[in-house]
Amino acid sequence: MSTRETPEKPLNKPVALIAGPTASGKSDLAVRLARELEADGRRAVVINCDSAQVYADLRVISARPSPAEMAGIEHRLFGTWDGAVPCSAADWAAAAKRTIAELHEAGAVPILCGGTGLYMRTLLDGIAPIPEIDPATRAAVRALAPEKARAALEREDPGAASRLARADRSRTSRALEVVRATGLTLQHWQTRKSGGIAAEIELHPAIVLPDRDWLFARCDRRFVEMLDHGAKREAAALLARGLDPALPVMRAIGVPELAALISGDATREEAIAAGQTATRQYAKRQYTWFRNQPPSNWARYDSADCSPRSIFVSLFQTTR
Repeated sequence: MSTRETPEKPLNKPVALIAGPTASGKSDLAVRLARELEADGRRAVVINCDSAQVYADLRVISARPSPAEMAGIEHRLFGTWDGAVPCSAADWAAAAKRTIAELHEAGAVPILCGGTGLYMRTLLDGIAPIPEIDPATRAAVRALAPEKARAALEREDPGAASRLARADRSRTSRALEVVRATGLTLQHWQTRKSGGIAAEIELHPAIVLPDRDWLFARCDRRFVEMLDHGAKREAAALLARGLDPALPVMRAIGVPELAALISGDATREEAIAAGQTATRQYAKRQYTWFRNQPPSNWARYDSADCSPRSIFVSLFQTTR
C-alpha cells in the first residue's frame, strides 16, 4: 500500500504536564500557559498533581494557589479530598483520568501541575495489580526493627534490597510485605501495570529544576509567609478535628511543625526553623526524583520564568 493510501492514525488529544520540586514556580507557569492557550482560542484547565494540595484542610499549608494566583483560570482537584479520607495515588489517578476525559470531550487542554511523582507515574503508567496485603502480614513487617526488616528483605527479595537505600524504611517494609503476602516480588507485580493513559494522549511535559540555592531560599521565605497568612490557624483547625495522626494530611510538611508551636513544645522561631528544614529536605528529594526518574526526553528547564510558547512549542502547533 502506498503512503497516499495509508489511512492516517487518529491523533491523540494533548495533555500538558508541568512538574518539579515545591516552590519552583510550577503553578505560575501553568497559569501563564493556560492564558496563552486561551488567547489562542483554546480552553485550558489546570489539574492538581500534588499530594498535599488535594486536601481541603491544607489551603495555606500546602501553598494552594489563591483565587488571585489562579487569574481566572479554572483549576481542578485542588482541595477535593477531606483530610479524614486518605487520597492514594490510585485514587488521585482515577479522578485525574475522569477529569482529563471530561476536558477532552469538551475540547479543552488539561494542564497537569504538581510535584508528586508517584501520582504522575500512576496516571501515565498504570497500577500494579498487587493483591490486598493481609493485616497480619503487614503488622508483622511493620513491627520489625529497621535493621531486621532490611536483613529479611536481603534474604527474601535481594533484588529489591539492591535497589533500595538502607535508610528507606517505608519502601523496605512495602517490598517485604508484598513478597511475604504474595510469594512474588514487588518488581514482578510492577512489570504488570495496567490502566495508564500514556499511550492514549499526546503528552507535552516540562520539568522545572531551578538553581538549588535559589529554590531553598524560596522554600524558606514561603514557610514564613505561610505562617504570616494563617497557617497556624489552619493547623489548629485541623488538629481540633482529632484525626488519626497516621493520616497523610496530618503528616504533611508543616503540620507537625505547627502542631509543636500550637502545643507550646516549640517557639515560633523553632517552628519556623523546623518547617524550613523539612521543606528544603522535601524539595531536595523531589529535585533528585525529577532529575533522574522521568524519561530522558522530558525537557528540563532551570527556570519557570520562560515563555510558555518557548517551552511548549509542539503544544501550540497543535490545532485540535
